[in-house]
Amino acid sequence: MPRTTPERFASLTDAAIALIAESGMRGLTHRAVDARAGLPAGTASAYFRTRKALIEAVVRRLGDLDDADQRAQGVTGAPGDLDALAAGAAALLDRWLSTGRTRTLARYACLLEATHHPELRPVLDYGVAVRAQARDLLAALGAPDPARRGDHFVAAVDGLLFDRLAGAGALTAPAPGTAANRADLTTAIRNLLHAATRPDVP
Repeated sequence: MPRTTPERFASLTDAAIALIAESGMRGLTHRAVDARAGLPAGTASAYFRTRKALIEAVVRRLGDLDDADQRAQGVTGAPGDLDALAAGAAALLDRWLSTGRTRTLARYACLLEATHHPELRPVLDYGVAVRAQARDLLAALGAPDPARRGDHFVAAVDGLLFDRLAGAGALTAPAPGTAANRADLTTAIRNLLHAATRPDVP
């Protein structure tokens, strides 16, 4: 098996991500990846022998790109500045709905694939780090039970993203990539943050 250079890894996995976004997991084959990447037949299978190995590589690439987006976006303001935190998170979601839409579609397809192939679950579960960050954030904000609320906050934000991508929100929300969409997402996330830091309702 040839050594995978960063450039070759990116070209193959980016082609795979595009295929998954367009056709779902059924569209992911080594041959299709080669064609999409403009590489000779047999290239993808030389680097990733099995379909499982190819999916694992795709998930690694998705995680790396998402991490890069989060580092590039950053969040300004002190931990207690909910408006700045909400605006930063909204800008990130807006990016994943616009310029990063292909990746977002592929990420959900991979997560669904994991429900049928349990051996992929540990590889796909890179959202664990996001939940840990949310727990730490809510602890810094003084939220009661930050571990549980951090998990709930991430689930709610993920649901917001999915609704805008594939649910009714895609029909009713402002267009992705616009100031109106970022403002609307900011409001939604700010409301979630406020709810997450309030005392439990009896």
